[in-house]
Amino acid sequence: MIMVVPDSVCMIHRKILEESMWFKQVSFRVMGSRGVNILLSRGSRINQKLQSAFEASVLEIEDVSYQHAGHAGVKGDANETHFNVKIVSSKFQGHSLVKRHRMVYDLLSEELQSGLHALSIVAKTPNEVGGS
Repeated sequence: MIMVVPDSVCMIHRKILEESMWFKQVSFRVMGSRGVNILLSRGSRINQKLQSAFEASVLEIEDVSYQHAGHAGVKGDANETHFNVKIVSSKFQGHSLVKRHRMVYDLLSEELQSGLHALSIVAKTPNEVGGS
């Protein structure tokens, strides 16, 4: 689901929207005066980056941040900090498990520097999951 939020929405109302549970579960767009600025949830950005780079035949991204609320690595009421990622891609062929994880971490380095705290990664080739 995509929610369009015009520039004219005051900061107080925008903050209320951003803090609502419903809002955290959708992608959204902010309409700017010079075109469209797209602001996606962290989960959507992760999905977009992984799919684009790895052309995944299977890509599952699960936000499990709620399981880690209050942990030392989570600051305040931060959300979208912990994810489980399952990805199947032929681009992993010939790479060790460690190398596959490094490929994913390297691709998501910007997210890791801006609040993503932890990833659980399952990275396989189509052959490893019974595909051709």
